Amino acid sequence: MWTLVLSLFLATSEAGVPDNMTLTGLNGDKIAAKEFEGKAILFVNVASRCGYTSQYEGLQSLYEQYKDKGLVIVGVPCNQFGGQEPGTATEIQTFCKANYGVTFPLLEKQDVNGKNRSKLYQSLVSSDKGGGKNVRWNFEKFLVDTDGNVVGRYGSGVKPNSTELKTAIDAALR
Repeated sequence: MWTLVLSLFLATSEAGVPDNMTLTGLNGDKIAAKEFEGKAILFVNVASRCGYTSQYEGLQSLYEQYKDKGLVIVGVPCNQFGGQEPGTATEIQTFCKANYGVTFPLLEKQDVNGKNRSKLYQSLVSSDKGGGKNVRWNFEKFLVDTDGNVVGRYGSGVKPNSTELKTAIDAALR
């Protein structure tokens, strides 16, 4: 599976990401943590049967616009909101590629709330910007700066091409 030792990148994170945290990707590829060093990351819990699913298009556009500047978008499929991500890893990957041309990394399906909340989301939610509050719906976004600090949390209604998000990304890349 695609394993990323996030601690090398987020060791200084205010989110308190554990040193032994690993992320498993949807497609089975392995990516070395060094590929994320010095980059900003936008984590987005995603779903293929949601009213916000069309945000995949905006996320892909944002990724293409900013990837050479140091932004990585990471999609995190989640089925906790109305069962709107019921697919298998293969179905999710196929859907995202065929319908929205997604090329940014997708992680394995995981819980973002509750007793089975993933370690990643435990860290994001418990950060100062996360505020300890549950994720409210699909396509909520957490922005991590190049130093590994969670610097922003954005609700589902904040579109990927919004001035608010782009301004925050520009600041996170400095």
